[in-house]
Amino acid sequence: MESMALYSPSATTSFSRHSFHHLRLRPSATNLRPISSLKNHPPLLSTNHKFPLFNPSKFSLQNTQKFIPLSSSSPENTPVLTDSKSQNPPPQGTKLIPLILSISIGLIVRFFVPKPPEVSPQAWQLLSIFLSTIAGLVLSPLPVGAWAFLGLTTSIITNTLTFSTAFSAFTNEVIWLIVISFFFARGFVKTGLGDRIATYFVKWLGKSTLGLSYGLTLSEALIAPAMPSTTARAGGVFLPIIKSLSLSAGSHPGEPSKKKLGSYLVQSQFQSAGNSSALFLTAAAQNLLCLKLAEELGVVISNPWVSWFKAASVPALASLIATPFILYKLYPPETKDTPEAPAMAAKKLDLMGPVTRNEWVMIGTMLLAVSLWVFGDAIGIASVVAAMLGLSILLLLGVLDWDDCLSEKSAWDTLAWFAVLVGMAGQLTNLGIVSWMSSCVAKSLQSLSLSWPAAFVVLQAAYFLIHYLFASQTGHVGALYSAFLAMNLASGVPGVLAALALAYNTNLFGALTHYSSGQAAVYFGAWHSNNICGVDVATYAHIEIPLHHQLSDRHTVVELSVHESLDATQIDSNGQKNLFVTFGG
Repeated sequence: MESMALYSPSATTSFSRHSFHHLRLRPSATNLRPISSLKNHPPLLSTNHKFPLFNPSKFSLQNTQKFIPLSSSSPENTPVLTDSKSQNPPPQGTKLIPLILSISIGLIVRFFVPKPPEVSPQAWQLLSIFLSTIAGLVLSPLPVGAWAFLGLTTSIITNTLTFSTAFSAFTNEVIWLIVISFFFARGFVKTGLGDRIATYFVKWLGKSTLGLSYGLTLSEALIAPAMPSTTARAGGVFLPIIKSLSLSAGSHPGEPSKKKLGSYLVQSQFQSAGNSSALFLTAAAQNLLCLKLAEELGVVISNPWVSWFKAASVPALASLIATPFILYKLYPPETKDTPEAPAMAAKKLDLMGPVTRNEWVMIGTMLLAVSLWVFGDAIGIASVVAAMLGLSILLLLGVLDWDDCLSEKSAWDTLAWFAVLVGMAGQLTNLGIVSWMSSCVAKSLQSLSLSWPAAFVVLQAAYFLIHYLFASQTGHVGALYSAFLAMNLASGVPGVLAALALAYNTNLFGALTHYSSGQAAVYFGAWHSNNICGVDVATYAHIEIPLHHQLSDRHTVVELSVHESLDATQIDSNGQKNLFVTFGG
């Protein structure tokens, strides 16, 4: 999702240990051996199970424990188990200052700002609760879902909304389509289909750095309409590939060498992702929400999938072609040629083997879902019904199981907080707040003698730049899309133009800052750190394959094979020969 929830600590099980069905489980950690003893150890698994180390789909980052090796002089060469959570317990409860600021905004509006005569007391009180809720989403006194629930509870306790009205958005079709999109994204990651498609493009176009960037960009555009989450595409497919290629070229995150290759690839993919999401209606969940909110304001777009694509195709395709080249000139990589990349991709495809049954099922299901999204209006099948049908097929054929859906915490978290925002925004529209605000803004613009094209530019720019205050694209849509669309309509801007332009801007401002979207957090957090899931990059460059994946009720342990070229003293400056790797949040 374009929300930061997908990559937040509360949602790391989006890439959970259920993906390890093909690896052998062992009951305890007592036999964990230092990596140095594994150099000549025969593989316990087929080489077909080799994957790049940093692949978020392969590891659960929650409930991890830290193994600290004993010194070489220790009587026993066994690891010491420490609980990182007990060493640094996370703060509990709310953050006091953000809490005070968030609540104060609502109280000031409710009790100290004069209520306009044309606004009812109920509408004014709901506006104050809504503003406090939005302030909390920005300032984060609590996790997003928890704060939204508090706002919902407040609206019921104060008799501003009835229980049924407050929870009415939980039956919203678009919100459930967003939830199901998380499960589709998990299917792409779990089956490895997204990784396979991207690797083929690297094989075909990867002889130069610029060609490599175009290969990754085009592969994302290809899978985007069937994988409706920019964040999932970033963390589950493209970041692992970029890291593997970059580190093989000696380009390490968080070090000066990152400019050799990795920084350019990350920046190019990050900036191009918004164009891929804007190209197709189903490429990002917030696109569907925008059209749903527009419909509530009377702007109905016929045959939405095709209409969206027609309007977006020229600017989006032009941007997809231009972005890698422009960044190549503005932010040039030090490494211009990557002749080894196609060979690496070909080797990886050999290791992956032929297309599996689950991948074929995923391909067929996604083709069916996209076809129904495109032609569903003509045959009377709603988009959410098409998504439900696709998910049902994946569950029936075992590509996904119900545990996969249950462990996709980010999907359920999004359902909770997003439904609250959409419900409140809808009630503000019903109670007349949105129309009152839009008329006030329209009068101000008219007093400046602005024509509707000028008003259109001003409002679009304001909507775009306000995103500096947000860390979530979906949160921005839920908070401001309806209001800005109403302002456009009141200023005389054609409804379809205003609705689509705001929706396209919603995708583009996801690359505005390093915190502006879920994919921004994924790329920035991974590439501007010296550690990858707790593994030093010097280690990562030589580690390729999890030989053992060991799970228990309390911890996750990974034993790693190491290439013969790995010298343990490269990792441990104290000469420690035993290396135990921690995968932690």
